[in-house]
Amino acid sequence: MATAAEFDTSLGYRLNPQVALRPEPFGALAYHFGNRKLSFLKVPELVELVRGLGEHTSVEEALLAVPQERRPQFRRALASLAASDMIRPR
Repeated sequence: MATAAEFDTSLGYRLNPQVALRPEPFGALAYHFGNRKLSFLKVPELVELVRGLGEHTSVEEALLAVPQERRPQFRRALASLAASDMIRPR
């Protein structure tokens, strides 16, 4: 599991196969069946980003679809998801 300090946006990440995303009006609930953690993805654009991470060679490439002023917020959210093993390096 990567900590926020170890989260490397030059790497490719993907949704952990043990994680299910359940759509909600606010975004989605992410449930990890292995460690039983629950995360709230409160921004629909973050849900789209997480779902599509595996299609990109790096997190930075995936973030190109996000307005530049919002990228720091999304990087922090992804680092938190990596630290809780919701997403993992490919």
